[in-house]
Amino acid sequence: MAKTILTLLLIVLLNVLVGCYGPDSGRSQFLPTPMKTVSVVEASEADIIEHMATSRLAYRQYLESLVAYYKKGGDNMKLGWAEDELKRLNRMPQYSYIIEASVAGPDLKAKDSINEANYLYDEAYRLEKAAKRLLVKPFIDENLLRVTLDKYNQVIKQYPASDKIDDAAYRAGGIYEYFKDYTIALLYYQRAYQWDNATANPVRYKAAYILDQYLHRRAEALPLYQQALGNEKLSKNERKFVQKRIDELTKGGESLEEDK
Repeated sequence: MAKTILTLLLIVLLNVLVGCYGPDSGRSQFLPTPMKTVSVVEASEADIIEHMATSRLAYRQYLESLVAYYKKGGDNMKLGWAEDELKRLNRMPQYSYIIEASVAGPDLKAKDSINEANYLYDEAYRLEKAAKRLLVKPFIDENLLRVTLDKYNQVIKQYPASDKIDDAAYRAGGIYEYFKDYTIALLYYQRAYQWDNATANPVRYKAAYILDQYLHRRAEALPLYQQALGNEKLSKNERKFVQKRIDELTKGGESLEEDK
């Protein structure tokens, strides 16, 4: 019995690895893997990403055009190929490689009230609330959160002198933290207090928490905890937690060295 089960498992695994292809699946038409490395064009990161984004869009549009063409012409074999390739493309994650807070740098100043920036920020905030309306993770609209991130980043990119850039960085940091992209979240929290040293948002506390709890860079977290306790508006529980961590980190109860 055990041998039979093992055989069945091996068959299933083989099907997964090879793929379940029926007649006229087009396997012979797969493009061969390039034998040589394609030469890389010298360009800036922004230029490479822009060209890649354009190529991604064109690739999708041409695949959709092929699907429409084969549907109209009744070529069901090639229609199946095109639909399969489009389905695989839709399942493939595509990254946005530009991190706006990194591009913007630490030297911006949140100082001017700009109507357009205020409107864009308010729009992003409404989208964020809509995405989180049920406040239960399985029901949070993560795609809408990504749209929201794009809006907050637009505030930073398009209106770098706006007094909303620290707020946008804080809100974006919270979304990155939700997705467990802690290094990016940390950067956005840091930018918020770099851009507005007197920001009303508890960004030093947030940055310290990530450094301490997730990145284990406690030597960097300690002064931020101390600044947060002295200057930021925290809840009773947050203040209690911060004081506890300061005591633990300053009394030698824990190593301040980064975990290896």
